Amino acid sequence: MDMRRRVEELLDEARSGLNRVSPARAAELKAAGGLLVDIRYAALRERDGTIPGALIVERNELEWRLDPLCDHRLPEATAHDLPVVVICNEGYASSLAAVSLRQLGLTRATDLIGGFQAWRAAGLPVRR
Repeated sequence: MDMRRRVEELLDEARSGLNRVSPARAAELKAAGGLLVDIRYAALRERDGTIPGALIVERNELEWRLDPLCDHRLPEATAHDLPVVVICNEGYASSLAAVSLRQLGLTRATDLIGGFQAWRAAGLPVRR
């Protein structure tokens, strides 16, 4: 058995367990009290802006900041059933990150189809 896996296969597997959301649906979830979590690195946020009200969490800190049981969690990370939409630049890394949050017990974690670029293209608010 060949144990090598292509990143596309990992991505397909990750996405098969997610109910990924459109930009409009992400905005609805945010309005209803869910969390939008921007994991893009600083240079992209500086270049393109941010989503008003989204939490900025570097990818390497995501699990510690969003786990409701962790001493290092953000105050907004209050429950395992809180809707969490992870956002990267184009919707790839966010899928893998959302699966990691699911493994921590965040049962409603998912990601934004097309990432920040899709949010902006949909004409949703962006803060420069």
